[in-house]
Amino acid sequence: MLVAAFRGWNDGAQGASLAASFLAQSWGAERFADVDPEEFYDFQAVRPHVRLEEGLTRRIDWPENVFYHAAVPGANRDAVLLLGVEPNTRWRTFADEIAALTVELRIELVVTLGALLADVPHTRPAPVTGSASDPELVQELGLTSSRYEGPTGIVGVLHDACRSAGLPSASLWAAVPHYVSLAASPKAALALCDRLGALLGTSLDLSDLERAADAYELQVSAAVAQDEETEAYVHELENRRDALGEELEVPSGDTLAAELTRFLREHEERSRESGEEGQGS
Repeated sequence: MLVAAFRGWNDGAQGASLAASFLAQSWGAERFADVDPEEFYDFQAVRPHVRLEEGLTRRIDWPENVFYHAAVPGANRDAVLLLGVEPNTRWRTFADEIAALTVELRIELVVTLGALLADVPHTRPAPVTGSASDPELVQELGLTSSRYEGPTGIVGVLHDACRSAGLPSASLWAAVPHYVSLAASPKAALALCDRLGALLGTSLDLSDLERAADAYELQVSAAVAQDEETEAYVHELENRRDALGEELEVPSGDTLAAELTRFLREHEERSRESGEEGQGS
């Protein structure tokens, strides 16, 4: 199995990249290949970083897409992990190169991880939706057929390359609260790893992620409690989520954009009103 996650548009609150990084560390994955970034990035948009080694030598770290290999504890298969950054250019070439290597490695299944902004509360487990384009794979893995239409990222392009190469592929998406999208979400990572474990047919040790998710919930709750309107909004989301149970429809691109615009507009209005009240007093 190849498990891929990319930082960028597909990685709301860093849920997907955090999940893949956790798996690489907990499985003791070993790096064996990487994609040359030269042809796939605008370095004015995704700038390389300079760092010091031993306080003296300056080294440039370029945007990476790195392949790791790991034996999965308790599973009857190995895993290849691809951790990277969504490229700026030549997406089709990039995806085709990944698909070609995947074929060469005789990968049986490609699974991408993603995280999306949605109307979900931070106080509940992050819901995960899974989809696959192959009807037989949908039934075998207990997933759904994707009905999403709208903007896509490198994850969508990679799945198209897999389809062209005859590679079975599936996608797992965790929903993260849009009102706290700038904070890394170990809760989303936890949900993705748990669902991936089910696909692998094994139980993963997620105790570290569970502790991080508990700390995340406490921190966000403390921040939310400082604003009555935001707190009321979260309670509304909790009631809505409890009524729906585990069901979650992946929203369309238009729905996400409209919801985010509404939230930002209301937040701006509340801030303006608060400022006017402060000036009046």
